[in-house]
Amino acid sequence: MQVGRCAPEWQSFIITDVKTGLRVGELLALKWEDVDLIAGQLVVRRTLWQNQEGPPKGGRDRTVPLSDEAIATLKAHRHLRGPYVFCQPDGSRLTHSRVKDVVPSACRRACLAKRITTHGLRHSFASHLVMRGASLKAVQELLGHESIEMTLRYSHLAPSVKRDAVQLLDSPKGTSQRQPDGNAAGDEQPR
Repeated sequence: MQVGRCAPEWQSFIITDVKTGLRVGELLALKWEDVDLIAGQLVVRRTLWQNQEGPPKGGRDRTVPLSDEAIATLKAHRHLRGPYVFCQPDGSRLTHSRVKDVVPSACRRACLAKRITTHGLRHSFASHLVMRGASLKAVQELLGHESIEMTLRYSHLAPSVKRDAVQLLDSPKGTSQRQPDGNAAGDEQPR
């Protein structure tokens, strides 16, 4: 998506969404106290659902590491208008109805044939991670899925994973991946 084609006031919102995979309600309820730009991470502690803040889906907080681009975007976006990262000019919290047309509008400005929604950016985040080799378990944790079943919908995007796994059987013994202790997986420990 060509973020430069969206209204300037929404660029940070869209970049943060596509680089973190947060749900829309999680973005709307995100506060600066949840963002650590030094450590390069944010903590999802709450979500906005039916105009009420509550615990995130699944009921547990989760930590999401930030990419370099997400860190730079949030640093440039930093403001003192209020506690919310993404807010109205007066510092009040944004609403679902206020942001629902942000991404579709950016798609129209970029002349994209497919209509993408804010939630679609979450799917793009997960899809791109899987296509680039991230494990489904890591994607599950980043998205905050309670079970791996929800994350398995992205498994078709990494067809080489099974092939690569079987190819490990053709590798000479001792060339498998090394464990933190320096031994190859499956090697016996000296006694």
